[in-house]
Amino acid sequence: MNRLAAEKRGRRGEVIAAWFLRLKGWQIVGARVKTPRGEVDLIARRGKSIAFVEVKARTKAVDLATAIDASRLRRVATAAEILLPKYGKKCENMQIDVIKVAPWRWPNHLPNVWHG
Repeated sequence: MNRLAAEKRGRRGEVIAAWFLRLKGWQIVGARVKTPRGEVDLIARRGKSIAFVEVKARTKAVDLATAIDASRLRRVATAAEILLPKYGKKCENMQIDVIKVAPWRWPNHLPNVWHG
């Protein structure tokens, strides 16, 4: 698959993940937020909780099993530390979540996956 198609699939996955989070009561406060240490796909708030979300989209559900690793989560966690003062005001709980998206399946939301 070429880079342009992969980018398009990723953006579509982020839109699906954002709607999925909204249905679960989260408010999306940031999308594709870049820092010098990495990018966070989605930032969501619900009550006094903030979630920094990594979204992985694949054309086959079976490929999602290896879509995320500790190295990628570490980059998201590092970016989240940078972004927390701006997006996490008045929040008591911070978490790193992963949402896996594949065609014709409900998104798979894995909350609070980083315990670094």
